[in-house]
Amino acid sequence: MFISKKEIEVRYAETDQMGVVYHANYVIWLEVGRTQLISDLGFSYAGMEEEGILSPVVDLDIKYKKPMKFGETAVIHTWVEEYTGVRVKYGYEILAPSGETAATAFSTHVCVKKDTFKPIQFKKHYPEWHRAYEEAKKRD
Repeated sequence: MFISKKEIEVRYAETDQMGVVYHANYVIWLEVGRTQLISDLGFSYAGMEEEGILSPVVDLDIKYKKPMKFGETAVIHTWVEEYTGVRVKYGYEILAPSGETAATAFSTHVCVKKDTFKPIQFKKHYPEWHRAYEEAKKRD
């Protein structure tokens, strides 16, 4: 299984009145991690969108374990948890500077045509990307 890593420095604007990262900002970090994974595998999310294909989230599950604070650096680990050729489920672990798990998450996506929002068969439209996901995904 291939795991991508991306560091994110926690900005003050990402924190709430309690001084910890506001929960919705973790979703943004997941996108940063997912984009990094795709780049690490040699592909481009932006390039896919330029071709009129989008990858909306159809399911999201986040578990918050340890608060992150301004000035800390989060490390986002991202991998392909499951892949069917149509749907992809990404796994995430966000680590605090201490190495402790701050959050875990999964997001499931399908690719759709931008103009119709009809799903596409990813493996037919992007055969090289499909092969990379098959090789990178978590093995049972």
